[in-house]
Amino acid sequence: MEDYNKVIESLGVRYIKAKNLVLQQPFTVKNSYDVGNNLILLHKGRISFGDEDQAVEEGEMLFIPGGRATKVTYGETSSKSITNDDLITNKDKFFHSNSNLDLIGDAEESHSFVSFEAKVFDSVNFFASLDVPAFLITGNSKLANLVIKVVEESLQELPGRERLITIYTENIVVEIVRYILKNKMFVEQLATNSTYFKDPRLIDLFNYIKENIGGDLSNKVLSGVANVSEDYVGQYFKMLTGINPQDYIEYQRMERAVFLLRTTKKSIRDIGKEVGYKDTAYFCRRFKMMFGIPAGKMRRRESAMNI
Repeated sequence: MEDYNKVIESLGVRYIKAKNLVLQQPFTVKNSYDVGNNLILLHKGRISFGDEDQAVEEGEMLFIPGGRATKVTYGETSSKSITNDDLITNKDKFFHSNSNLDLIGDAEESHSFVSFEAKVFDSVNFFASLDVPAFLITGNSKLANLVIKVVEESLQELPGRERLITIYTENIVVEIVRYILKNKMFVEQLATNSTYFKDPRLIDLFNYIKENIGGDLSNKVLSGVANVSEDYVGQYFKMLTGINPQDYIEYQRMERAVFLLRTTKKSIRDIGKEVGYKDTAYFCRRFKMMFGIPAGKMRRRESAMNI
């Protein structure tokens, strides 16, 4: 239990967005994907997910870890199948965003969702590091109420709005971790994750990568930070995290790029340079390969989500 308390205490949580959506037409998105974690609460209607089309019942929640592509069907099973790119581009054809507080939970074919980050030592995406699939959360009214509270606060310009959203979002993360532990889910992954707390050199590497995301992060540089040989640093990093350091660095760079695309008006060229890519064309190719959509469309995603 002490290790799990350390996990929770180490998590840096950042709210991204929350909405109440009403379905316009049934569809299946073959590869629903987002950098942030998404917790979806089904109010009325039908949602199913995964290759086996597991149903989400009304009042239940679907949790999709950030960075995990998942098949999701909204509404009754439909022959209309689209990609995540299609959904981003044509969001308003499939969902109507409800801003009426009185209708939250009452509209037919509706759901609410909260999107957020949860990072170990503000460096490693916790749920992504577990490498777990999307999963169902049942029988947790406290968590469902937290989702509704975040959505309600996001729709109102009241004093203390940001403070409450932060508190509620942090509570959501704690409740999800508690649900995983209570139901003995992903036991092996959680045990592996505890290695983050057993070697301070790894934490030094996480922090160095975060603070120098646009600089030289070669294995030679990392070996100096961790005080291990250049030949061994890759093996050392992978042994503790399950991935090699250069793959981890690329994901961190791309995640930072997504943040800059969403929150600034910097050019794609400048963003690529800021996160360590001197060649803009190469940056754009790697970005599309990782996220399935061009960087320009990721920038337009925020306006598409704010329908």
